[in-house]
Amino acid sequence: MTDTETKQNEPGRARALLSTADFKLLRTALASHAKTTDDREELAKINALHHRLGTYS
Repeated sequence: MTDTETKQNEPGRARALLSTADFKLLRTALASHAKTTDDREELAKINALHHRLGTYS
């Protein structure tokens, strides 16, 4: 197998699904939702997701 044949069989580079602006919008929406929820378990999940999304922006 040649080098050209090997490259054709490999998958292409994955494209980003979300932009930096998308992450900022999601963080804003989560922050708004966190202010209105009284469920401590849900709030913990929201806070964790909010934090994880922040690492991408």
